[in-house]
Amino acid sequence: MATGKINVSVDNIFPLIKKFLYSDHEIFLRELISNATDATLKLKHLTSIGEAKVDYGNPIIEVKVDKEGKKLHIIDQGIGMTQDEVEKYINEVAFSGAEEFLNKYEDGAKDAGIIGHFGLGFYSAFMVAHKVEIFTKSFKEDAEAVHWTCDGSPEFTLGKADKKDRGTEIVLHIAEDSTEFLEENRISELLRKYNKFMPIPIKFGTRTETLPKPEGAKEDDPAPTKEVDNIINNPNPAWTKQPTDLEDKDYKEFYRELYPMQFEEPLFHIHLNVDYPFNLTGILYFPKLTNDLNIQKDKIQLYQNQVFVTDNVEGIVPEFLTMLRGVIDSPDIPLNVSRSYLQADGAVKKISSYITRKVADKLNSLFKNNREDFEKKWNDIKIVIEYGMLSEEKFFEKADKFALYPTVDGDYFTFEELQEKIKDKQTDKDDKLVILYASDKEAQHSYIEAAKAKGYEVLLLDSPIISHLMQKLETSKEKISFARVDADHIDNLIKKEDTQISKLSDEEKEKLKANLEEVIDDKNYTVQLEAMDSDASPFIITEPEFMRRMKEMQQTGGGGMFGMGNMPDMYNIVVNTNHELVGEILNTKTAKKRERLINQSIDLAKLSKGLLKGQELTEFIKRSYEMVK
Repeated sequence: MATGKINVSVDNIFPLIKKFLYSDHEIFLRELISNATDATLKLKHLTSIGEAKVDYGNPIIEVKVDKEGKKLHIIDQGIGMTQDEVEKYINEVAFSGAEEFLNKYEDGAKDAGIIGHFGLGFYSAFMVAHKVEIFTKSFKEDAEAVHWTCDGSPEFTLGKADKKDRGTEIVLHIAEDSTEFLEENRISELLRKYNKFMPIPIKFGTRTETLPKPEGAKEDDPAPTKEVDNIINNPNPAWTKQPTDLEDKDYKEFYRELYPMQFEEPLFHIHLNVDYPFNLTGILYFPKLTNDLNIQKDKIQLYQNQVFVTDNVEGIVPEFLTMLRGVIDSPDIPLNVSRSYLQADGAVKKISSYITRKVADKLNSLFKNNREDFEKKWNDIKIVIEYGMLSEEKFFEKADKFALYPTVDGDYFTFEELQEKIKDKQTDKDDKLVILYASDKEAQHSYIEAAKAKGYEVLLLDSPIISHLMQKLETSKEKISFARVDADHIDNLIKKEDTQISKLSDEEKEKLKANLEEVIDDKNYTVQLEAMDSDASPFIITEPEFMRRMKEMQQTGGGGMFGMGNMPDMYNIVVNTNHELVGEILNTKTAKKRERLINQSIDLAKLSKGLLKGQELTEFIKRSYEMVK
């Protein structure tokens, strides 16, 4: 039995490991199982090239909890280690077994899926254990089994073991402050979280399997059962296969495997598969999305060679796609030593750009191949596409082919189709194309009807970021502007050459405005006199497009740049000087009756805009009953 001191450059590395190296103690299990997987995949590679003269067989990794003995065992049937290798790989922290292996077998080993980090990954065991033992036997002929033990100080002992089988068994003597890791439920939870798709089967206990009844068995005879290994992972998940080998049902089944509590099926999927200039595989799913920008993100899982790393994929996946679900797996994503945090890197930007392009291409092909189906799904996916158009310039350019603009009547146009459809009717006197839209069909019904009566097309744009998107479209497309149907009287929204002549003289207009402003004391309302058709509404409340849009942009982020603080709601009261009622208000002799007519008219306009509430509504109802007595 030999003793020695671990070759480390500080007196005691273990407190540092415990405190700084790993932010989350639970990942020790992921690291140790990753090492066991490495050891198994190394053996697979060496047998495939004829360098290991052993039978690879069907190796598994086993995890065992010994609650009474306060021990946790991780056992593999992989490459194993000789005494020299234990001294080198375990005692000299700076060396990484996997790193050296990669250098030696550079050409073929990368395909073997080796994770690396053996040296430091192993030491994460001391976060939860006061003592760690290794029993290992190399695959090499005549190799002797080795026993290494260390109690969390730089001293270790190294001697012979009586292990008969090839591979490595790590035994963790769990520390008093980590006894949660002796609970089967806790270990099961961690295995499901980090190792659900590891490439080597992982056994955790056994389970009872019901067998088919033998022929001739009676109806009330119990079905026979047998105990089988409880394999907790799927070593061949869908993303590791070729898209040509998968059908739609396979993708749906995998979605259920990823999100067992998610009952709604995804709308469609995108299979990522690239090997140059970086390696990346994965499957992204579009779930049904609402207009809520506070959608639960962090549903995409990042793996490195089938080892779960994180579900915070910001930086790798463009932000607008973090609302999607699925899996991304890449050995080329640079992580720090604890694999928990992404490091800034040029490769990451390339990966992000690739994913953006791939998603845009898929959306375009879905649109081209089955437009009707794409239109049906538009409301469930538009928030992602609109967000992408705002935040990623390349996506914005590609989205021109498939981004849709629905009308209040349920028709869908691409931007090009929309321009062609409305250019004759909705071009104003300054040769600018005015695109009318509503954000709420019910609340803006009367304004929509007024626009349709003129033969205009009205879009239904109701997502919370639409103001930002319209601003971007107005600056990137030539001679277009968006106007919500309640932003002004319809004749003012699309100004043509011909204008109505007012029946009132300038003197009468001044008198009317003074009468109105005397009654309207709310500073958020501005009186605006307009000459309109005599059958148009006498009073209309509008929201100026610019002010309202700035307020909306401020509420969804980005409005602060305009330096407007907390903007109030601003409205115009548009008064039709050619309407009979307006003439009656002007000619009313008694101030009391005039005030009542003005209040009633304005309240009716507010009611049609959904602005009449509380005390004002109570007074309006009371006044209305008095007027019909």
